Amino acid sequence: MKNNSAVISLKDIKKSYFLDEVETKILHGISLQIKKGGFVGITGPSGSGKSTLLHIIGLLDSATNGQYLLNGEDVTKLTEDEQAYVRNKEIGFVFQSFNLLQRTTVLENVILPAVYAGSPTKARNTKAKDLLAEVGLQDHMYKAPNQLSGGQQQRVAIARALINDPSIILADEPTGNLDSKSGKDVLNILKDLNKSGKTVVIITHDHSVADQTKLKFKIKDGSIE
Repeated sequence: MKNNSAVISLKDIKKSYFLDEVETKILHGISLQIKKGGFVGITGPSGSGKSTLLHIIGLLDSATNGQYLLNGEDVTKLTEDEQAYVRNKEIGFVFQSFNLLQRTTVLENVILPAVYAGSPTKARNTKAKDLLAEVGLQDHMYKAPNQLSGGQQQRVAIARALINDPSIILADEPTGNLDSKSGKDVLNILKDLNKSGKTVVIITHDHSVADQTKLKFKIKDGSIE
């Protein structure tokens, strides 16, 4: 696979945490490539390092060693501010626990990343409303998140992830807190986003979810099997 076809290219990524000079190794040299428009599942048991890997891919954490090319650019060499800019522009996140602000409305939650990106007020408000309509929540935009079901909250999180039109969606156990029907609905939205051209990466321990992706990586003890 050529690098120019890979939107995400990891080479020998290692991650360790240090506490009182004691090193705990989490990732042991991960190398993988994900093509533009890929629909990828990363599986593994709890504690295998899959969430750490997702955080590195999403520029929420940095590797101890190794090279990470995002759209051909070595992002390991960027400053924290430069990484934050790339993250806000290129990557949308969906988390297991939704990570919604409970004291603001559904609409305000969706708008927030666009505020950080400096988008014009009218444009971001219109886009947020359009996205909530796309995920079937146009009648709930002025409610607080805790007035919604888990499945609805996850759809809010997906709308929020899309507000800056990222090319990559990273989903960490997106169905983990949902009943089977809500989980299926959320997975179908992620499939549709992939069909529209987004690169979608799902971290999951649920093999029935991973089996619906086009490419699977399995992590065990910090290494790809």
